[in-house]
Amino acid sequence: MARKNKLLVPEAREGLDQLKGRVMKAKGYNAAPDDIKYEVAKEQGIPLNKGKNGQLTSEQAGKIGGPIGGNMVKEMIKMAQEQMIRK
Repeated sequence: MARKNKLLVPEAREGLDQLKGRVMKAKGYNAAPDDIKYEVAKEQGIPLNKGKNGQLTSEQAGKIGGPIGGNMVKEMIKMAQEQMIRK
């Protein structure tokens, strides 16, 4: 599945994928970073397929991406706070 989102710093892709894998593993998901969305969709009962998913509603897409992105943002904030405390 092609990535349509573009990072401001493309070199950060690998690090973000590692963060996604680590955060979602801590939440009980054991899939590879690229496959986590399918595991979340299955858990939510949403028919997400590899390739095009134009049939999904915005609500369904949000139920898949929200937990992933939301948990990643929480972890990044936590990491930044810890870094600020150390300095």
